[in-house]
Amino acid sequence: MRPVTTHRTGVNVNTKDDYERWYMETVSTNRMMLSLRSGILMETAWALDRLCRLCINDQFHFRAIPGLMDVLFDWPEWYIAQASEGGSDRLMLFAPDQEEQRKQRFALDSLFIMRNAALVATNGLDIAAHKKTKPLILSALHTLRPVNDMDSEFLMLSIDLLHLVAPSWVVPANCTADTNPVSPLVEIVGRSSNRSLIISSLWALHLLFSTPANAVHLSPDSPALEASLRFLPLLSDKPLADACVNYLYTHLSHPPMARAFLLHTSLSTTLKLLVNQIISEQLLENVSVTVGKPTETVSSIAMTTKPRDLTAEELNILLAMQEPERCSEWMKMMFVEKSDGELTQVDFWTLYKDRFAPYGEHIMLVASDVIKNVTAVFPRAQAMVIPGPSPRFVVRGVTRRTEDVPGEKLRCLWDREECQSPLFSAVGELYDHVLEHITTSEQPEKECLWSTCSLSPLPKGNLRAHVLTHIPSSQPVALYPEQSNLITLPVAGYAHQVSDPTTRPPPPPRSTSLKLCRPLIDPPSSALTSLLCVRVLFRTSFASMEAAPRLDADHFGYPGVVDEDGDDAQEDLLLDEDEARALKRGKRAFACVRRLLEGIQIKDDTLMSWVTEMVQAST
Repeated sequence: MRPVTTHRTGVNVNTKDDYERWYMETVSTNRMMLSLRSGILMETAWALDRLCRLCINDQFHFRAIPGLMDVLFDWPEWYIAQASEGGSDRLMLFAPDQEEQRKQRFALDSLFIMRNAALVATNGLDIAAHKKTKPLILSALHTLRPVNDMDSEFLMLSIDLLHLVAPSWVVPANCTADTNPVSPLVEIVGRSSNRSLIISSLWALHLLFSTPANAVHLSPDSPALEASLRFLPLLSDKPLADACVNYLYTHLSHPPMARAFLLHTSLSTTLKLLVNQIISEQLLENVSVTVGKPTETVSSIAMTTKPRDLTAEELNILLAMQEPERCSEWMKMMFVEKSDGELTQVDFWTLYKDRFAPYGEHIMLVASDVIKNVTAVFPRAQAMVIPGPSPRFVVRGVTRRTEDVPGEKLRCLWDREECQSPLFSAVGELYDHVLEHITTSEQPEKECLWSTCSLSPLPKGNLRAHVLTHIPSSQPVALYPEQSNLITLPVAGYAHQVSDPTTRPPPPPRSTSLKLCRPLIDPPSSALTSLLCVRVLFRTSFASMEAAPRLDADHFGYPGVVDEDGDDAQEDLLLDEDEARALKRGKRAFACVRRLLEGIQIKDDTLMSWVTEMVQAST
């Protein structure tokens, strides 16, 4: 709807519903106030309907309309006056008075408007400071009982208003029954079956008892305490469980109530429930933590490096190609770029020729074309002439590819590895060859010339048996199924190929990864409140641990509290029978929940130190 010009001011105003100037003017005679004061039910219904829409707007303030709050208290006061007269007609189910029901709805709407408007800070302060707020709340608590839906709704809205004034409401110890809001709230919590009403009443009691002066109204056998313990196992109902835990914390925050609770029959059960709630609310993540230092391993099979050669499959692929593509692919397979690598041009050409010359039916490149092709395949390589007495023609920037192969175990290492015999195909052939070295000597005794063996000269018969220790077995010993063929070195680069592996220093412990769970975030407020309850009970149960140290021979002269009165001071520390029994029950209860306490993980170090202290003290 577009803005229009009013006949009063000539300014553009927004005529959208709930914003018309003619009932939102900041004067006591605007349309809204006139309708509420008129006594005409239709006009009252219209005004309350508009206020129900306006009260959820953060721009709505009671101060802007003088007298509005006073008018809103009229219908709730009429409702309570009708209830105090004991009108049984209020509970009629069949053919109820329509006008009476309409007026009752006006009372509920008025409370609804004030309750919602109180979400704005200024409105909440105005309602809490109004002279009719406390009398209305007290009248509702002492007059109404949740016997029907309308009374329950009226009570719940009244208790919501009580939340505004409870933090600053001091209830004297000698006050009269009709000025005490605690007793009716306790009765509602203990007897009502209305979940919403119970939650609202528990929060109201929590706010009232948060003021230390109101602790005189607490009782160890309060129905509200029994109800909170009865509803505490309903952990899935978050609002109800949160209200119960907060009331329980307020109750236990007063030392006499905490000491009395140690004698309660539900002490152990309550501790288990509180700890279980903390555990259920914690959010954990799985992490892997590395323990130990990284280790260096090598293969137990001796490896040697040799220049790479083409396999049969690679050769068949190259023979199917045409030049110069075949030469380029051959270079990629046989060479690799290396800044300080160097090959003579003759070696380069010889490798190419020896590989493809046996297959004469294929056209081959000339030497100059092969050398020129190097730069095309490896851009950083170049052919050059190194001047000198005898100039050298080299290709710089490339080197021959190499590959690791298992050590040549069937090679003869006699004559200190100078034997020129080729590799043998079997262990028996190698042994027969070594025997030839031994029998060719005419001396009766001969030393072992195998590699680095330092054995003193032996008779030839004994030497034949000795050389068997150097020759690999024809049937190697099978490894254990879970044994690896890797050797863990003491330090990186250690020479592991030694004649006696038992002389090698022991390796460091292997690096191990441990999978742990750690808290991702701090637990929510409800879990922290449960932790505070457990903490209060712990400090109460282990109160004797916090006694001040005394200056005597057993404390090694450290400063402490000096006994001035001697035996009199010792008598003050004596516990009566009930308190001693309470402390004993408290310690026994914490010993029962120690296993559960060990399952709590909290990100905050200070809070986690509380849990650690309780676990250690309960051992």
